[in-house]
Amino acid sequence: MIVTQVLAAALGTVAFALLFGVPRKYYLYCGFIGGAGWLLYCLLEPVLNATEATFFASVLVIFLSRMGAVREKCPVTIFLISGIIPLVPGAGIYWSAFYMVTDQLAEAGEAGFAAVKAAIAIVLGIVCVFELPQGVFRFVKKDQPSRIRRKSRKKE
Repeated sequence: MIVTQVLAAALGTVAFALLFGVPRKYYLYCGFIGGAGWLLYCLLEPVLNATEATFFASVLVIFLSRMGAVREKCPVTIFLISGIIPLVPGAGIYWSAFYMVTDQLAEAGEAGFAAVKAAIAIVLGIVCVFELPQGVFRFVKKDQPSRIRRKSRKKE
């Protein structure tokens, strides 16, 4: 069951990457990041509450997005925006609106408050990882071609 959900999250992430105009060469990264975030959410949700699981999954998504951005020398938003899509509390917002329209205000408040908590958890996850210095992500940097390294040594 979890494998199906992770694959659906990865495919949905790639679909949103396509929708957002992400270059084709980054689709695999986007799918991996979205799937990894959803996998962590699925593994943590039975142990923690949904808000905490969303926070840790969004931290993973942002961390992987920054790693991909450093590796590919591109903006982090290419991976971040599409990778965070599986964690967005769209169903909670829908149910909140549905309950309000059907005059079930207690349920609307619960669903709306849960959606707001999930959105805040995503924002806090983004902020926590974006506060890390860029040097933390240098370990994933691609090596320079050998001829470029030789030129730089000659200049010294």
